[in-house]
Amino acid sequence: MSYIDNILFAILLGLGFGYFALNVKKLIRNIKLGQDVNRSDNPKERWANMAMIALGQSKMVKRPVAGILHIIVYVGFVIINIELLEIIIDGLFGTHRVFAFMGGFYDVLIGSFEILAFLVLVAVLAFLTRRNIIKLKRFIHNDLKGWPKSDANYILYFEIVLMLLFLFLNGSDLALQMKDAPHYTKAGAFPISQFIAPLFESMSVGTLIIFERAFWWLHIAGILVFMNYLYYSKHLHILLAFPNTYFADLNPKGKFDNLESVTKEVKLMMDPNADPFAAPAPDADAAPTKFGASDVQDLNWVQLLNAYTCTECGRCTSACPANITGKKLSPRKIMMDTRDRMEEVGKNMDANKGVFVPDNKTLLNDYITPEELWACTSCNACVEECPVNISPLSIIMDMRRYLVMEQSAAPMSLNAMMTNVENNGAPWQYSQQDRLNWKNEN
Repeated sequence: MSYIDNILFAILLGLGFGYFALNVKKLIRNIKLGQDVNRSDNPKERWANMAMIALGQSKMVKRPVAGILHIIVYVGFVIINIELLEIIIDGLFGTHRVFAFMGGFYDVLIGSFEILAFLVLVAVLAFLTRRNIIKLKRFIHNDLKGWPKSDANYILYFEIVLMLLFLFLNGSDLALQMKDAPHYTKAGAFPISQFIAPLFESMSVGTLIIFERAFWWLHIAGILVFMNYLYYSKHLHILLAFPNTYFADLNPKGKFDNLESVTKEVKLMMDPNADPFAAPAPDADAAPTKFGASDVQDLNWVQLLNAYTCTECGRCTSACPANITGKKLSPRKIMMDTRDRMEEVGKNMDANKGVFVPDNKTLLNDYITPEELWACTSCNACVEECPVNISPLSIIMDMRRYLVMEQSAAPMSLNAMMTNVENNGAPWQYSQQDRLNWKNEN
């Protein structure tokens, strides 16, 4: 590789990682739109969650077929990209297979990479079949029409192309080694690409070098393009699954958070010695400007991280009893809508020098309807099913809280229940003295 090639490679690398860094900065900015919440407690349990769920894929294998295929792609893609370090060194300094000095261990590495690349190809083809030929119900749901459906397929096509480029790069490299081409160190084991190398036997060394260099440049360029595509894709979860599982809610499922300001107000009302007209203490927390959430800025930053981490796998929606019975609610759509609104707010800020200009839109109504929110049974099935510990339910409950406490817009049946609790001390429309009549019926 000439010095010009080294310089071009450095420029390509700088552009690729530079654009990625800009998108990461934008991603962090968008997540920080959310309200602050403390998730620094129980670090041991949080590290264990991340190791078991994000790294160990423990929740993926609850559905064995998809789980095993996903593990193959996950492990293969991560391990194969270890070779990226060698590619970067070779590209910057003009070397070739710089780690070949490791001898037999290097052979094992390259051989393992090739076997994994082949398994990734098989798994990806299986995923394409499940999505586009078998058409599993959770992949043809209404909330996956348009871009989400195309995005899922684009990712799979990307992975096929990258794995094929890797194998054809090795196959052409092996052919050059067999022809004793200068600069092509004889190193590596090629259990898969040895069947590709014969395709290049009839070529001259010069022509073959052109092919090998083309595969090499396309492979590294493809990796950089894929890396920058992550920001725009559901595949962002390969990075965010780790912090998302670490910062997940550790409380028992079904335990909801209380608004501190409301709790203080209730305690004040129940304290006979309290002076309701007394000025609050200087260090007292101010009452929130809004109860619940109507837009993404009202959610907390972990909920926004959840939205970016969503894999759109649909396990939550396929387990949702409301969705199964034909209700409009889809927990997957809740997360996708939250992410879409967050992106819209982020673009608004980009266009207005970092300041959000009200656009007469909100997450509530413009993206998520009250009908969807009230269809939820709060059973936690979606939370239990999610392979990366996302909680659509927490967003649903915060938006319900806004409807009830800010707009008094609860369904009639719920308003009747709350009125009964207030007047009768029970959800039913009986006077308090009649509450125990049921025990005398027999």
